[in-house]
Amino acid sequence: MSNPCSSTRRKPLSDLESLVMRFLWSHAPATAEQVREGLAPQHPMKDATVRTILRRLEEKGYVSHRVEGRTFIFSGNERPENVAVGAIRQLLDRFCGGSVEQLLVGMVDHEVITPHELTELAQKIKRRRKEKD
Repeated sequence: MSNPCSSTRRKPLSDLESLVMRFLWSHAPATAEQVREGLAPQHPMKDATVRTILRRLEEKGYVSHRVEGRTFIFSGNERPENVAVGAIRQLLDRFCGGSVEQLLVGMVDHEVITPHELTELAQKIKRRRKEKD
């Protein structure tokens, strides 16, 4: 698993790809059939659709597989928080000119996060940095 702050840029996940990744993160390793059955209650898909999504995820670098007999067994290559960091980096670049400050100010302005929560977060970051030193 790679560093969550890695500069590797991948194509973003579609909604359906995100759904498959959430399943894999909680149920990996899994076959395409297990993915299809596991997601059927919330999002029924044909077998070919699941296999196509898994292939695309593998091409994007999010998933890898091993072969047991004739069966492909899939696992995620990254932890969810690492993928989230990459997605946020893409949002920052696309909408905030790469500025974390611009994003955070906007989040406070639109009451996504309170100034108090932001202060607590800054304190947690400061503590973690001290622990690493």
